[in-house]
Amino acid sequence: MNWINLTEESQIQEIKAKTGNSIIFKHSTRCSISLMAKKRVELDEDLLTDEVDCYFLDLLSYRNISNLIADTFHVHHESPQLLAIKNGECVLDQSHGDISIEEAIAELNEA
Repeated sequence: MNWINLTEESQIQEIKAKTGNSIIFKHSTRCSISLMAKKRVELDEDLLTDEVDCYFLDLLSYRNISNLIADTFHVHHESPQLLAIKNGECVLDQSHGDISIEEAIAELNEA
């Protein structure tokens, strides 16, 4: 999977301002549930197109960015968490066992 690592707060504003589709995956490197969710996401990467930018956040290293994501997209902080962002708005917020690339793509493709 071609993850774009989230390491700068300015990246969140870029995602918010851009036209198009993005996925943000928030991962805790100390959590086995988060590791399983990450593997499930990566197994379904063939469902993604080049039109979807996939962002990865190591939230233990960048908790400030995780907090900014919650504030910017008006979601409750979870870990693991997957957000589908369409034209700068969060259209899907999933966590733990509910994380599904298939559902995220379906939501991003809605008119």
